[in-house]
Formats: sequence, structure tokens, C-alpha cells
Amino acid sequence: MTVLSLIVFLPLAAAVVLGAARALPDAVSRWAWLGVTVAELVLVGVLVAGYDTPPDGGLAWEQRLRWIPSVNSSYHVGVDGLSLPLVALTAVVFCACAVHALKDARRPRAQAALFLFLQATCLGLFVAQDLILFFVFFDLSIVGMYFVIAGWGHGGAARSALKFFLYTFLGSLALLVGFIGLYLAADPHTFDIPELVAAAPLADDAVAGAWVLGAILLGLAVKTPTVPFHTWLPPAHTDAPAIGSAVLAGILLKMGTYGFVRIAMPALPGAWQAWAWVVLTVGVVSVLYGALVALAQTDVKRMIAYTSVNHMGYVLVAVGAAGVVADGAREARELAVTGAVTQMVSHGLITSALFLLAGVLHDRAGSYAMADFGGLAAPAPRYAGLFAVGAFASLGLPAFSGFVAEFQIFAGSIGATWFAVLAVPGILLTAALFLRAYQRLFTGPTVGRAEGFPDLRTHELLPVGGLLLLSLLIGVVPWPLLDLIAPAAETVVGLVSR
Repeated sequence: MTVLSLIVFLPLAAAVVLGAARALPDAVSRWAWLGVTVAELVLVGVLVAGYDTPPDGGLAWEQRLRWIPSVNSSYHVGVDGLSLPLVALTAVVFCACAVHALKDARRPRAQAALFLFLQATCLGLFVAQDLILFFVFFDLSIVGMYFVIAGWGHGGAARSALKFFLYTFLGSLALLVGFIGLYLAADPHTFDIPELVAAAPLADDAVAGAWVLGAILLGLAVKTPTVPFHTWLPPAHTDAPAIGSAVLAGILLKMGTYGFVRIAMPALPGAWQAWAWVVLTVGVVSVLYGALVALAQTDVKRMIAYTSVNHMGYVLVAVGAAGVVADGAREARELAVTGAVTQMVSHGLITSALFLLAGVLHDRAGSYAMADFGGLAAPAPRYAGLFAVGAFASLGLPAFSGFVAEFQIFAGSIGATWFAVLAVPGILLTAALFLRAYQRLFTGPTVGRAEGFPDLRTHELLPVGGLLLLSLLIGVVPWPLLDLIAPAAETVVGLVSR
């Protein structure tokens, strides 16, 4: 077993053990969960430290085993500059969630087992190099998150979990149809992603390529989510537990955007060029709509949920702009794709931290309503300080990862097409909504449920502080991450230009 397979299956094995060990004390379950996530961080650190950019757009740590030979599908895994940053992000976010949940008394053994299972599905998807393997992990992540929301959520958790499952599962069916279309078009038939990318099987059939890409885009758009397929997201976040929202926003949404750069763009370059204006337009609408609706929210968790629509819209703007011209503006398009992957990492860190902070409000006061609080900075200065850092990081303040990502996205996208400039007001709207929320929650006299509000405890402070510190580190010293992503982004743009 290679280190990559060990990273995927270690949390799955631990989940099976925890699920079977019914007599295990609660404290042991919690610390076992944390121990596994720390071990995963170490293994991913080894992966990153030993990574060298493969030549000719290849894969590192590659492993391929016989699996379903009748349809030419194999257990094929590997990483490159597109997937390795997301593998590292997954390890970081799940470790932060394990720390945050150390004091949670609600069925800790089952919760630990479920989150370890969910971690395995996320890691498996990001390393998968076979469409069937990708789809299996894609669907299993839906199942895992359904039980997280339904089992540990609050409010209308059952209804929100069902809505999440039905929406995203329907999207996965569309994705499967697209994958089958790619398989049937390939000669010889295969589900292997590198082989499909090399063959570009529908390059000479514009009509079939458009239908197949449309099915894949629909499945990925629901997961991302983009307008108008986003309606499952706000209730799912509002009713999910804090750690569930952190994983949903920080990791699961990236499965959709990652699918664009891993599968849709390189395997269907001609169709992507034809659809690029649609993708770009949807991205601009998502940026502006997400920010405007977030600005109107009075529930802080719903507000953060809608900012995810806004921030994932930036990714669509970038990948759409990368396909609007078949040739020319090459460096700008590569910069846009590099910014898109950087944005996935940045959003995962910052928004996970914000959702963990929002969860503290509900844990302490049973409410996310901004009107129920005021002057929180006085009784909870650490909480107010970290929320301010998270808010400024999310709105793209220089020195944080969000600025690095958004600067590249806009510089590259506008360099490819003027249309991308229409998304720029989204930055101003994001600043307005976070400043408005901060004023209502933290400034002025201490009133309502803010009175006697306990400040952050150690198990809450450490994960949030760690996530935001990583965002700061990327913002100040971005070159290690960018050097990792840029060669893969160059390869993707080269493939789209075919």
C-alpha cells in the first residue's frame, strides 16, 4: 500500500473500529478521532515534503490496481498540483473539527466514526484518477453528510438533511450520465481520467460533447453550488452542527469546483470552449447574487452560507474565463486557473473558521440571530478578535489568502475577457456585509444574549486560530502554494486550448 492509499484508508479503518467498539468510553472515542486526524496531517506532510512536480502533466505517488476490468475501470490514484492542495486542506479542516468537538457530549463514538468515514470519502475523491472511483467517493460523501446533519443538527435538521440529500444525489445522477457518455465516446472504452484527457474523445462531435459536458456541469454545479442550484445550501448550513458546516463548506463544496479543473475542462476542451461564456456568466451572477442575499440576512450562519455562493462564484469566473478563447491571453488564463485553485484552499480555511465561530453562538445562546446579540466584544474579546480576523480574511484583505486568490482570479480573468470585470463589485458587497454583521454582533453596549457570554475556550480557540493562521501564512508567503499549483494550471489551460 502506497502512502497515498494509506492516507485514504486509515480514517476509514479507524471509523470501522470505532463503529464496532460499542463499549469504548466517550473520552477515548474523542481522543482516538483526534489522534487519527493528527496522523493524517503527518502523512500528508510527508506527501507534500516529498512532492516533485511530475513532468508532462503527470501524477505523483501514482498507484493503479485491477478493479472492474469488464468496463476498463481500475483503482487508480495519484496527485498533482490540482489535487495535493485539496488533500492537505482536507487533513487540516478535519483535524480542526476533531479538536473543536473534544467537549461535545452527543454520541461521541458515532460522531467520530462518521466524520472519519467522511474524511476518507473526501480524500478518496481528491486522489481518484478513475471516473467510477471518483463517483463512488462523490456519492458516499453525500451519505456521510446527510447523517451528520440529521443526527447532530438542530432546528429543522431532518428536513434540511433530506433536502441536501435529494438535491445533491440528483446532481450526482446527472454526473453519472455524463461519465457514461465519456466512457462510451472513448475508443477503447475507459473510465480512466488521464486516458480520457489524452484522448479528448468528443473533440470532433460538438453536439454530443455539449450534452455530455452539460450533464457533468449540472452534477458539479449542484455540489458547488452555483445559482440557481444553491437552494439546498442555506438550510443545510443553518441546521447543521458547527463542525458539519465547516466540513460542508470547507471541503465538500470543493468537490464540485475540483471536478471542473480535473475532469470537465481537460477531457472536454472543445465543449468547454463552447460553454465557457455560460460558465462565466453563471459565475458573475453567483458572485453578485450570493453577496447581495448575504447582505440581507439577519441570521449570521445563513449569511456565511450565502458568502460561499459568492466565493465559489469567483472560481466559476476564473475557469469560465480560461475557456472563452481557444488561444491567446495564455498567461492570463493560467493565472486565472491558479487563482481558482488557490481560492478553493483559501475559502476552505477561512469559511471553516467562520462556521466554527458561528457555532459558538448557538452553543452558548441557542441562536444565530444578530438581533439577539450586541456588544459581544466586551464579554468575549477573544471571540470578537478572531471573528474580526475571519471577516477581514473573507472579504479579501491583503496579507490573507483570500487576497492572493482573488487578485489572481481577477487579474487573469479580466486579462482574458472584459466581461469578468462585472464580478468585481462582489468584493465591495462582501466587505459591506461582514462589516455590518460585525457592528451588530460586537460593537455598542452589551445587550440581549450577549450578557454573560463566555469567551472562547481552548478547544474552540485552537482550531479557529490555526485555520486563520494558515490563511495569514498563505497571504504573506504565498509562493510555496502557488509554485505547487501553477504547473498544473498551465497544463489545464494547454489542454483546454486544444
